[in-house]
Amino acid sequence: MQPSTEVVTARPAPMLAPFIDHYVGYRMAGYAAGLHRGLPSAHMTFVISIGPPIDVVAQTNPRQSPQDYRCSLGGLQASSALISHDGYQEGVAVALTPLGSRALFGVPAGALWDTSVECADVVGPVGSELWEQLQELPAWPERFAACDRILTRMASPDHVVGPELTWAWRTLVQSGGTLSIGRLVEEIGWSRQHLARRFNNEFGSSPKLAARIIRFERARRMLEHTPSYVSIAQVAAACGYYDQAHLNRDFAELAGTSPTTWLAEEIPSVQDPAGPAG
Repeated sequence: MQPSTEVVTARPAPMLAPFIDHYVGYRMAGYAAGLHRGLPSAHMTFVISIGPPIDVVAQTNPRQSPQDYRCSLGGLQASSALISHDGYQEGVAVALTPLGSRALFGVPAGALWDTSVECADVVGPVGSELWEQLQELPAWPERFAACDRILTRMASPDHVVGPELTWAWRTLVQSGGTLSIGRLVEEIGWSRQHLARRFNNEFGSSPKLAARIIRFERARRMLEHTPSYVSIAQVAAACGYYDQAHLNRDFAELAGTSPTTWLAEEIPSVQDPAGPAG
């Protein structure tokens, strides 16, 4: 059987748009069994499996035991998880920003930093309902509509991140992680210490680490989707790294491998799409 990959993206319902950037439906079949790296990202982990559960054999936090998930939920992270697969993977990945954690789950994203849980353990039966409905629906539009319906029911728009931290997060993301923290402090009007404390309590990391993760994700996407004649050094420069060695160090620490090894070993990732076209 030849390997095949199907990736379909869609935008969420308008009510969910402030919290979810897009949905990614994925189906991958015919690959050799192996390990997939769940890499640091500007999105929280929120993946609903269809069929076999998500088999996390190495968590981002080594103190957390390996576990299978029907609907995996996790905060931001600064290291990679390892997911075992038998060559077949199918599900819906929800590109949930940390600004949506309070609205959907009733807790700040920082409460889930560097950890993974079964969604139902946080939100109760509705988390199981989300997984069950997706098992019964064969087409991507129906699956996305089910996500819209259930997540809209879960959402509490009054439980939102404050305007200053919302602005800080979105500004870091829009800059690709290149905005200096000094500039962020200057624009927001808080002291550096106050910003660091409030940011960490809400998102689980310092602004500097968040910027580093955002920049790493941008470089990772660019490495995978640019032609082979574009060098890693050129990608590093485009993403605001000092040089290729700087990018290599970030890959080693955040992904647990080098850029070249990751490109050679990784099967297509559900983290790849930047969002729906149009």
